[in-house]
Amino acid sequence: MPSIFAYQSSEVDWCEPNFQYSQLVAEFYNTFSNVTFFIFGPLMTFLMRPYIQRRSRYIYVLIILFTVTGLFSMYFHMTLSFLGQMLDEIAILWLLASGYSIWLPRCYFPAFLGQNRSWYISLIITITLVSTFLSFLRPTINAYILNIIGLHIIYIVVQEYKKTNNKELRHLIEVSTVIWALALTSWISDRLLCSFWQWINFSYLHSIWHVLISFTFPYGMVILAVVDSTYEMPNKNIKVRYWPRDTWPVGLPYVEIDDDHKSC
Repeated sequence: MPSIFAYQSSEVDWCEPNFQYSQLVAEFYNTFSNVTFFIFGPLMTFLMRPYIQRRSRYIYVLIILFTVTGLFSMYFHMTLSFLGQMLDEIAILWLLASGYSIWLPRCYFPAFLGQNRSWYISLIITITLVSTFLSFLRPTINAYILNIIGLHIIYIVVQEYKKTNNKELRHLIEVSTVIWALALTSWISDRLLCSFWQWINFSYLHSIWHVLISFTFPYGMVILAVVDSTYEMPNKNIKVRYWPRDTWPVGLPYVEIDDDHKSC
């Protein structure tokens, strides 16, 4: 039985040819396409700092998990090792759990919890711990389960889209949904249509997934922050801004916050 540290000890292998450019890097493009995680993580920490200071410093943990996910994904695709796969998937699991714990509106809590966020966070931690151990039983299905969790997040976002008249929020949701759909299409195509992409000599869909899904992180953060503000911070104004300039057609969203009263 190969060591969990060994190259190609994972049962998961993506469509990109292995060791095409280096004997040290199994999947070259899938490895280095994770660089966007190292850009967006620190940048969102800087841009969202005033909001984080007012809302919850646990958001720093979420951003760290996002950056660590990029690091572990890079390690996994560089080695295709079992250890790399598990680190990558467990980091994603805890990233999602952190987002749920911080931002899920209380109206979506299970009925038996009432609207007690402390109990809800305890439930999320318990479920995530159990899921972490279960992920070792059938590692080949972990990625599919993580994407199913992503579908539930999309469901919550769609429900909030139907409720709101906030044009900024609706625009953010529309853009992020398109980016997420393109990312998921790339992921599925790489997984299920590999022979076709290899036939046309373009087997790099998973690296496109990395770039697109990393773009959804800042959009997701801002969407959840704006939605959360209507429930948890009703007396504060949340303004959506874009880096580097609001006037540019493409930018990285973030929020600014003040104490002016907002009417219900």
